[in-house]
Amino acid sequence: MGLKLNTPTPLEKNSFRGINFLLKRDDLIHKELSGNKARKAKYFLDNPPKNINSITSYGSIQSNAMFSLSYLAKELGLKFYYYANHIPSLLKDNPHGNLELALKNGMILKEGYANIKKDSSTLYIKEGVAVPEAYYGLKELALELIEQLGTTKKYQIFLSSGTGATALFLTKALKELKASNLKVFTTPCVGKKEYLLKQFKELEENSSFYPTIIDTKKRYHFGKLYREFYQIWLELQNESKVEFELLYDPKGWISILENREKFSNLVYIHQGGIIGNESMLQRYRYKYGELNENN
Repeated sequence: MGLKLNTPTPLEKNSFRGINFLLKRDDLIHKELSGNKARKAKYFLDNPPKNINSITSYGSIQSNAMFSLSYLAKELGLKFYYYANHIPSLLKDNPHGNLELALKNGMILKEGYANIKKDSSTLYIKEGVAVPEAYYGLKELALELIEQLGTTKKYQIFLSSGTGATALFLTKALKELKASNLKVFTTPCVGKKEYLLKQFKELEENSSFYPTIIDTKKRYHFGKLYREFYQIWLELQNESKVEFELLYDPKGWISILENREKFSNLVYIHQGGIIGNESMLQRYRYKYGELNENN
């Protein structure tokens, strides 16, 4: 297998709206298998599953995890079955973004979670790669951060959460490695705090391994288009000279700005996923037209 991940990823100085921070460039791990998906899938790369012929997963129709798993299956020489609960007719006729790329990787798309099939010849991976095996790659990330940041100065590490597996396992690894100077913060992008805690509990009963959850004053619904998300994304790109992801990063930065007193030494984990920006930008431009950070 020829897949090589570009690790350790760089830690770069940056700033946004007066907050100086270090940016962990996990978006540079690999073009297709980038960010937290590469970290969570690392176990399967290093330990290719035996006696199976396919991978099965499920989730949203433009999921970053869907595309990453399609690439993983291709690399492992396995079929990939992906279930979306609903496939809009427009996407069926004109696939684009992550969906188009995943289909090009050979993904077999199925509709309806009720139709998901599991058997002994299939590796079943939960939505967002929220599986115990993800800890393996997140421990590697923890070791990189300890090496780059040291063990004395206190830092606040931030990343947004969908299923929360990345933030959970990073916190657990840092605590098990006794890096008490590195504290992990996250914000829920899918559902409320209670949903995120439920996801944590499904993977880890010990709540001492949970990251600190912060949230925004305004309630944001996952996948809905908000003008302020688009604007902050544009401003981030302009000021930082780095392209961020358009679904999770805007809420992450709003939560940081609203809780900025908690972040004296911020380390922001760039979790990749920018391939998905293509389809998100189409939706934003259709709704709001061409914006800049000032309008």
